[in-house]
Formats: sequence, structure tokens, C-alpha cells
Amino acid sequence: MHTPIAPTEGTQHAQSSDVTSAANLDLYSDEELVKKLPGFTNHYVTVNGIRLHYVEGGSGKPLICLPGWPQTWYSYHPIATQLAQHYRVIILDIRGMGTSDKPSSGYDKKTMAQDVYALTQLLGLPKVALLGHDIGGMVAMSFAFNYPEAITKVILADGGYPSEGMRHMSMLPAPGTFEAKMDGNNPYMWWMSFNQIKELPEQLLAGRFRYVLDWLFRYVMIDERHMTEFDRQVYAAAYNQPENIRAANAWYQTFNQDMEDATTYPRLTMPVLGIGSYVAYNNMRMGLPYVAENLEVIGLLDSGHYMFEEKPAQVVEAVLNFLQ
Repeated sequence: MHTPIAPTEGTQHAQSSDVTSAANLDLYSDEELVKKLPGFTNHYVTVNGIRLHYVEGGSGKPLICLPGWPQTWYSYHPIATQLAQHYRVIILDIRGMGTSDKPSSGYDKKTMAQDVYALTQLLGLPKVALLGHDIGGMVAMSFAFNYPEAITKVILADGGYPSEGMRHMSMLPAPGTFEAKMDGNNPYMWWMSFNQIKELPEQLLAGRFRYVLDWLFRYVMIDERHMTEFDRQVYAAAYNQPENIRAANAWYQTFNQDMEDATTYPRLTMPVLGIGSYVAYNNMRMGLPYVAENLEVIGLLDSGHYMFEEKPAQVVEAVLNFLQ
């Protein structure tokens, strides 16, 4: 059972000075962070024309883990060592994330899946399992659509592939649904639109991204105390940089291309597991059957979107049961 984390002072306030000095930024470097995961090591490789960063630990069959917005590979730290007791765990900073390259293009999920596939080929992995959270789930699904012969099983943690339903999201929240916590039945995700805007977000948020992080964690988590002060500093240190904001928003700005690509994809036939928090379970339960034949969807309804932090033991149990 996961021990509750005591409240951390200051998590309601943005932009701590801790992330402004070079000395403190070193605390959040890949080299320092990987020390918190016994048995894991840092790696940097060039594939598909870009340099990618990943961490790796454990042995056995390969499990590639893909994070989401607005986090980095470090988001897997609550579950990585447990998974590594059973599998060779490779946690990737996807294109535009963390210390991976942030080119001017290539943020459609088909190209990002090519990045992951090229990495598997470089590492000599003919078949892998994929675990994707949030945006990472979109990339995992694109990999499955485009390289079905190279994948054994897919796990989506509050993730799915961009769909036409996004075009029908409300510009205004329904009365009474936009409160302190996200309404699981009527989720209002204003950032899906905000992140479509080019240049302005990085102008507004460079050096100030902690405001977004604190608000978001408070809104989409049931108990935001599980996102520690240190965690928040790690992600603020990454996303305070204008280029990182620009690249992460590009994941959203390619949704139209992703939807067009999806018109050519058949339904997935390999086993797919959807793990839905209270904010995503209903959408996953209704949407995933359209794209996957061999599907199981389970709900972690006592968790918010950042389930690795809120319910790590339940996530690990679900993943291991599915992969065995």
C-alpha cells in the first residue's frame, strides 16, 4: 500500500527561486535524477535524425515507457524500479521532451512513433511492449498502428489516439462543472486549445511554468500532495525553457494530422489495456473499442490523471497482470 505523502508547503505558489540558479538546476539533471532509481542508467542516442534521451534498468523482456505532458521520463519514478524487477524497462523522453531534441517539426504521432521504432531497431529489440501515459499513450498507439509486427502488448494510462471527438470539446464549461477538481463526466480541458497557439505560450510562461504545473496538478489529481515539491521543481526546471514549451505544444498542434493519419489505420489486433483514472475512464471505455479489438479497460476511479504518483501500487499490479 502506498503511504500518503504529507502536505508540502508552497505547492500552491508558483515559480520558486530554486529553479533559477544553475547550481539548483543541476539537482534536476538527468545525471542526478537517475541516481534516485537504483539500477537505472542514462543513455543518449541519435535515431531518425534526432538525439533522444532514455533511462534503462532491469532485465528480461523489453517494456518501453512513454511519458506525457507536462512531465518527463522522471514521471515513471514511482513505478520504474518495481517494473524493472520483472522487465527490461526503457523510459524515453519523447521528441520535444526533457533533454531529447526539439526540432522544428516532426511532432505528428506517426513521426514520433518512427523515433521509437528506430530506437528499438538500434537496440536490437524485434518485439517490445509499450506503456504510454497521456501524450505518450498517443505515441504508443501510433507505434502499434504503424509497426504491429514489432509490438506484443500496449498499455495506455489515461491515453488514447487523437480523434474527431476533440473537435467537439466545449469552448465553455457546462454550468457547475468547472470547479476546483475536474469533473470526470464533463471534463473541461482548456489547455487543449491554449496549446494550439504558437509563440504566445512560451512568451507568457517562460520562467513561469510552475503556475501551470501547480494549477494543473490541483485540478486533475484527487490528492495533489502525491506530486511532491521536488517533482514540481523537476518539471518546472524542464518546462520553464521557451524551446521546451514550444516543442511540447507542438504535440497538440499536430492533432489534425494525427486524425488524418488515423483514417488509414485498421483496428489494432494485439492485446491492449486501458487504465483510466476518474477523469478519463469513461472516455477510454467508450472510445478505445473503435480502435482496438483485443481490449480490456479498467478504472482507477480513486485516482486522478497522474496515477503513477497517486496510485503506483495499483498501476504496477495492473501492468504486471496484463504483461504476464
